[in-house]
Amino acid sequence: MDRSQGRKSRTETELDAVMTDDSAETAIGHRGLQLEETLSFEQGSPDRCGVDLPDPPKTGNRLGGLARKEAIGLPGLSEPQVVRHFTRLSQKNYGIDSGFYPLGSCTMKHNPRLNERMARLPGFADLHPLQPESTVQGALELIDTLAHWLKTLTGLPAVALSPAAGAHGELCGMMAIRAALEARGDSREVVLVPESAHGTNPATAAMCGYRVETIAADDGGRVDVAAFRERMGPDVAALMLTNPNTCGLFERDIIEIAEILHAGGGLFYCDGANFNAIVGRVRPADLGIDAMHINLHKTFSTPHGGGGPGAGPVAFSEALAPFVPLPYVVHDRDGYRLVEHADDASGTPFGRLKAFHGQMGMFTRALSYMMSHGADGLRQVAEDAVLNANYLLARLSPTVTPAFPGTCMHECLFDDRFLKGTGVSTLDFAKALIDEGFHPMTMYFPLVVHGALLMEPTETESKATLDLFVEAVESLAERARAGEVAYFQGAPRFTPRGRLDETAAARRPVLRWKEPESAEEAA
Repeated sequence: MDRSQGRKSRTETELDAVMTDDSAETAIGHRGLQLEETLSFEQGSPDRCGVDLPDPPKTGNRLGGLARKEAIGLPGLSEPQVVRHFTRLSQKNYGIDSGFYPLGSCTMKHNPRLNERMARLPGFADLHPLQPESTVQGALELIDTLAHWLKTLTGLPAVALSPAAGAHGELCGMMAIRAALEARGDSREVVLVPESAHGTNPATAAMCGYRVETIAADDGGRVDVAAFRERMGPDVAALMLTNPNTCGLFERDIIEIAEILHAGGGLFYCDGANFNAIVGRVRPADLGIDAMHINLHKTFSTPHGGGGPGAGPVAFSEALAPFVPLPYVVHDRDGYRLVEHADDASGTPFGRLKAFHGQMGMFTRALSYMMSHGADGLRQVAEDAVLNANYLLARLSPTVTPAFPGTCMHECLFDDRFLKGTGVSTLDFAKALIDEGFHPMTMYFPLVVHGALLMEPTETESKATLDLFVEAVESLAERARAGEVAYFQGAPRFTPRGRLDETAAARRPVLRWKEPESAEEAA
């Protein structure tokens, strides 16, 4: 019996039996080592504390009539309670240290611990943005060196490092494009966005005051060049194109697209969130790109998720270099310094995007990653990412229907045709994958593909891991075709919580805990 058959047999017998056996559900909710964890507020007691603190000095009414009149509501917990509470919560989470993340367009790759050690070095970890420049020369040199690497990898002459994340980088790039057009007295008002672009692109263009129009994709999942050529006109300020796009495909006609755009007086913004597929292999400048943001927290292995941290530097062409926002680092005979004011700038910056320069921890991690790999290593990053994605595509294509013909770049995209007539949805399939021990792939995105299943293995996953994932997907596809609809609709079964009502959670979120007013309410 092979591994996939073994998994199926175990799931059908032992595990399904456990979940249908009433005796498996205990009164306290525990299941083996998976303990039901109550909130810290529910565990707390006002007479308990994890530390002994001295009584505050008697200094009279220090707050001038604003003294506290009642308890502030913090839970009283002992040290073991705190440690166990957060340890148990961490065990309910799924992270890249736990297993494989096949999420598409998210690049949840392994983050080398070396990067973390570098970011925690004294002089980097304890910086303050208002320190005198003479005390932060090493940090400014690091920022300048990172900018040099980014300019070298993109082939573009200028870079803005202050954007805090990808969407912020998009805003930076489009504001520079607007500033450049206004400087030449051009009042163009339309930005073209292909169907295969990231969803934040049209929102960014709208925030900058442009009217957004969509360019259709062709049957191969790429920009329809004929449709773009037909729409291009004197009112088009820019094109916002993602390359490789959200279907995991390289835009093969990108140079022709750039030539059409530039001939018509427009500027070319490229969403570089998927730069990890081409870093070291392709220079965006050679493709005719004027501005491109780069997600350090994707391509260069700095951690992201949960709202941050992140960094989205933007590289600019010669046409946009004068409009790079403040502040930025320069190096002259007096050392490294930040250009903070427009009067000191060499060009005409459009302003500044945030109070201070950027995300120092991200800069340190990214440069550590770049320098440890070197130019050849970064090229291999792209090659291995594309190889892994195409391996998944080849292994799964006989079972799961590819959305488009041919090879892919860093991620492979499937649709839900393989589930047609089974009664099993994309969501059901993804939820069942959780019970197999894997985080689900991206579902229902990109929107141009019906029932999309988008998988990005990244370059850091081994063939053995990908083979296990393939076996799990193949096993589930076989069960779906066998008509086991109830199994899929009941998944996941082996998680701390079963399937939630995601619509109700989004519309009626419970954002804070309140102490019950009565015993009945507590029960």
